[in-house]
Amino acid sequence: MARRAVEQELSRERILEAARHLFITKGYHAISMRSIGQHLGYSHGSLYYHFKEKAELFYAIVIEDFKRLALLLIQAMGNPSTEGLSKVEHLMLEFISFGMDHPYQYEIMFMIRDEEVRAYCRSEQGRCFELFSSIVHQHLTEEGCNLEGQQDLPHTLFLSMHGFISYYIQDRLTFEEIKPAALSHVKLMCRNLV
Repeated sequence: MARRAVEQELSRERILEAARHLFITKGYHAISMRSIGQHLGYSHGSLYYHFKEKAELFYAIVIEDFKRLALLLIQAMGNPSTEGLSKVEHLMLEFISFGMDHPYQYEIMFMIRDEEVRAYCRSEQGRCFELFSSIVHQHLTEEGCNLEGQQDLPHTLFLSMHGFISYYIQDRLTFEEIKPAALSHVKLMCRNLV
């Protein structure tokens, strides 16, 4: 009965959100299951109902955030472009929007410096890039673009988005606040694509 009450009150989602924030603001090594529990107002034992250890909790955060981003990218390519944007420009803006409006998630996904936990992110980063790359190649092929000699194009676009987000994310601005700059950046990067 007590376990059921804890499960209802302390959801997996609440734990993930609190842990995500703490890992970014304090660092992976400075955070313990006990400190996450204290932050939530629960004993650390209640966290073990959902996660066996801190590393499992961290990896769950990484997986969840990359799944959310992948779904967003797939949906972006299925939706009609707006504001006179090409599909690739729309895709890039969606990626930038995700990074700016979810700074804690983005920092864990792409900017964490801790060597020990970076390994948890590397494979998911690779999957994310492969998805982005395949979407870009598919769209450009459909548009009749000659991709000969441009195999690195998705990588260049990906790095340009990441650099843009990395620059603006430190000021904790929302996507709406930097949207004009994002539009200009994306237009410039895609100027000669189609």
